[in-house]
Amino acid sequence: MTSPDGMARHVVVVGGGAAGMSCAATLANHLDRFKVTLLERSEVVGGQATSIPLDEHQYGAPWMNNGVQGGSQLQVSFGKGEAGFWTNVFPSKLVEQYSDDIRKFGFFLKAIKWTMPVLGLVPISIMLRVFLFSKDFGDKMVYPLIALFLGTGNQTARVPSAIVERLFDDPNMKLWDYDPVTLLPNLPTMFTFDHLHGFYRTWREDLEGKGVTVRTGTEVSGVLSRSGKGVKLRVRNVATGNTTEEGFDEMVLSVLADDSLRILGQHATWREKIILGGAAFYDDITVTHCDRKYVERHYETRFKPELCADPASDDQKRQVAFARGEGGAGSSGGFRPMYYTFSYQRDPRLIEMSFNCSNYQHQLKQANSSAGDTFEPVYQTIFLNKSQKHLWTIDEIDESKVIKRNWWHQLGHRWQHYLRVVPGMMFLHGRNSTYFAGSWTLVNMHELACVSGIAAAYHLGAAYVKFDDFAQEFFAKYLLLSHGLIFSREERRRNLSNR
Repeated sequence: MTSPDGMARHVVVVGGGAAGMSCAATLANHLDRFKVTLLERSEVVGGQATSIPLDEHQYGAPWMNNGVQGGSQLQVSFGKGEAGFWTNVFPSKLVEQYSDDIRKFGFFLKAIKWTMPVLGLVPISIMLRVFLFSKDFGDKMVYPLIALFLGTGNQTARVPSAIVERLFDDPNMKLWDYDPVTLLPNLPTMFTFDHLHGFYRTWREDLEGKGVTVRTGTEVSGVLSRSGKGVKLRVRNVATGNTTEEGFDEMVLSVLADDSLRILGQHATWREKIILGGAAFYDDITVTHCDRKYVERHYETRFKPELCADPASDDQKRQVAFARGEGGAGSSGGFRPMYYTFSYQRDPRLIEMSFNCSNYQHQLKQANSSAGDTFEPVYQTIFLNKSQKHLWTIDEIDESKVIKRNWWHQLGHRWQHYLRVVPGMMFLHGRNSTYFAGSWTLVNMHELACVSGIAAAYHLGAAYVKFDDFAQEFFAKYLLLSHGLIFSREERRRNLSNR
C-alpha cells in the first residue's frame, strides 16, 4: 500500500511489546511501501517480556526472565495439605476424592464443544452448577487450573466455559490431555525463552538496521486529529517532558485497550468506546524473592507419601516412582513443581500463585543441576487484584529476601470480553487510519500478541511470511476472528493484483 503520490505510507506503531515489534518487523519487509516508526514509553522494548539481573554467585545465573517465561516438563502443585493438594505428577487423595466429578468433566468438555458458541459464552461458575459438579471440585481443581495457565487471575469464575474447553481441546492453546481418572495425565513439554532482554535488544537493532525508526522513552500522550487521510499525535519525551506534534498516514495501537482509549481521548468513536471499554484490567504485583520458608509454608514443594493416593494402575505406580525419583526417564529430579497455587480460606475462588523459577528457567535449572542444587532458589509470587490486597500474604515474605517488585496491569478474561470485545474488533480495524494489536484482543498469550501484530501489518498490506503449517493456521484463524479477513481469499486477491 502506497500513498496516492507513490510515496511510502508512514505507519506509526504505538507500543514496543511483542505485538508492536511483530507488527513493525512485518512491515519492515516492505520498506519500499512503508515507512515505519515505533514509539515505546519505556526505555526498552519487549513490554512484559523483560528480564531482571541476578547475583550469579547466589542464584547460579546472572539473569532471569520476568513477565513472560516458559518451562519444560511442566509440573504443578495445587493447594496445601491432604484436603487441598493435587498435582499432575502423581495420584493424590484429592483426585481420588473427586473421581466422579473428574469422570463427568469429560462429558462437560464435549457438551461445551457441541454447543459452542451458545453455552461456550456462559461463565464457568454457572456451567459447573448446571452440570451439578461439587463446589469444592470447582474451587480446588477447576478454578486454580484456569487461573494459573491462562493468567485469568481472580476473575476465573467469570471466564467463559469455552476457554476451559479450549485449554484441553484446541491444538493452538491446549496444555493438557483430559484423563477421566487423573484429570491431568501428562507432563507437557514446554520451551523456555532465552534472555528476553537481550532478544528484544537484538530485535530492535535488527529493525533499526533495516530502516525502522525505534524511539524508546517516548510516550504518545494523545491524538490531536485523525481521519481516513491520517493521524496527528502529541508525542512526549519522557525524560525531558518536551512535546511535539507529529503526523502519520496510519497508526497501529499496540497497547492495552484502556491505554488505547486514553490515547484516543475525545477522538474515540462510539464503536471504540463500546468495544474497547469492554476489556477489564486489574492491577497485580509480582514479587521476585528467595524466601524458601514462605514458599514451603504456603505450598507443597516436595513429595510427601501422606499426600499420595494408593496407585490404582501400573501407570500410577510409575508416576509415584517418578515423583520419588526412583528410576525411569527423567527421574533424577523427582517431584520438582514449577507452578503453585494457594487459595484463601475466606474465598476459595481467589488465589495467589507462585513459581519456582529455578525449577524451569533453563539457565537456573542447568546451574542447579550441575552444582547439585547448591544455589538459592528464585521464586516469584503473584498477588492478584489490588482491590483485594487485604487478603494478600505479601507481608509474610521476608523483606531481606525480596529481589524485585513489578506491578502489572492484567486483562481479566471475563465472559463479557468474549461477547463484546473479541467479536467487535473486526469493526474497528482500519477506520480512521487506526488498527489495534495486543493479546488482549483475544486471550493473554505471548504468541497471540505476536500474531496480532502480524495481522495488523497484513491488514495494512504487508505479506504474511509462512513459518510452518501450524503457525499459518493459527494466524488464519486469528485474522478471520479479529479482522474479518479470510486468509486464503486475501492471498488469492493479492496474487491477482500483483500479476
